[in-house]
Amino acid sequence: MAESSSALRINGPARLSGQVSVTGAKNSALKLMAASLLAPGKNTLLNVPDIKDVEIMADLLTRMGCTVAFDKAVHTLEIDVPQEPAHKAEYELVRKMRASINVLGPLLTRVGIAEISLPGGDAIGSRGLDFHIAGLEALGAKVTFEHGYIIASAPDGLVGATFELTFPSVGATENLMTAAVMAKGTTTLHNVAREPDIIDLGEYLIAMGAKIEGLGSSTLTIEGVDQLHAATHSTLPDRIVTGTWAFAAAMTQGDITIIGGRADHLEIPLDKLVAAGAVVTTTPDGFRVRMDQRPIAIDVATLPYPGFPTDLQPMAISLNSVATGSAIVTENVFEARFMFVNELRRLGAQITVDGHHAAITGVPLLSGAPVAATDIRAGAGLVLAALVADGVTIVEDAFHIERGYPNFAANLRALGADVTVI
Repeated sequence: MAESSSALRINGPARLSGQVSVTGAKNSALKLMAASLLAPGKNTLLNVPDIKDVEIMADLLTRMGCTVAFDKAVHTLEIDVPQEPAHKAEYELVRKMRASINVLGPLLTRVGIAEISLPGGDAIGSRGLDFHIAGLEALGAKVTFEHGYIIASAPDGLVGATFELTFPSVGATENLMTAAVMAKGTTTLHNVAREPDIIDLGEYLIAMGAKIEGLGSSTLTIEGVDQLHAATHSTLPDRIVTGTWAFAAAMTQGDITIIGGRADHLEIPLDKLVAAGAVVTTTPDGFRVRMDQRPIAIDVATLPYPGFPTDLQPMAISLNSVATGSAIVTENVFEARFMFVNELRRLGAQITVDGHHAAITGVPLLSGAPVAATDIRAGAGLVLAALVADGVTIVEDAFHIERGYPNFAANLRALGADVTVI
């Protein structure tokens, strides 16, 4: 990665203008990497983002016996998977990134056992593994907890079953998909997540030889196969990074063309930006967001896809902080996602939190101050707020942002922001 930061210094206010390119999705690339464990041989992933979390997942796969080579210049990752990968994921790496839990399904169905340290990652609330475990047990796995590890075993293999998730959890859907592709018989999963990342993973598994029907719907039917083979797959563009740049254009009364951005993956967020006064137009290779006025406050409620993404909730709150009028932002996915609101208040934002509702009254301009990022998206939201603040804002713990946004500071500078990596 080009720059590594413990803090970012932003001198505002700024108007962002120009072009920015979006690479592969963090939330998809990490799951594709984990799914590569299903097929021995050289798996190739294209359009992989150059971010810290990819490095962590690569380290984890290397510890499991894989040979991982990342050509950052062309965003191509090669994962050579052994015939018998190691089945233990150590705390040292898993604690850094929650997506490590996605090796559970592939290891269980491939080698019959998986020992995974309980995961870490962002501090945005409890994200229990109940759905993962209940689903794997429905497929015949035995799951226990010992000394901080999940130990799942299926020495005689998994068996297809019908299972309904009580909540469309993305992580649980992914783990159950990867576990079911080599289970004996047919697995039917109801109330699954429908995010584009799920479709991306499904298409990679199909390229490996899996039999999956229903991608993009709330029900998946998976017919187990005896084995999978190595494959090549291109990661879909990152809709959360794309959405972040769209909000940045609207907040700063700017004009940004997002190369590689998929507007069809962001229908509700872009509708909200249009309601706030932005003009959104598609281009041959992406779309453009232009804002010629102070944004109008917008009510937002986060929901699983295709609803408003929880990962863009901090950006919605930041936009409302400088909008005309007042709005309510409701968080329905992660209960601790308002942790960063106290930091926004340090910049002069007028926000009141009541349970999972945040009431925001916009002010014309925020005021620079030292703040700290609590997770990837909160960090990005604070940087956007700093761009519409008068004076200098220091965003501490900016390493969080690096986990999800490639070359964030450099891209901001290219768009006209005064940003320094500390």
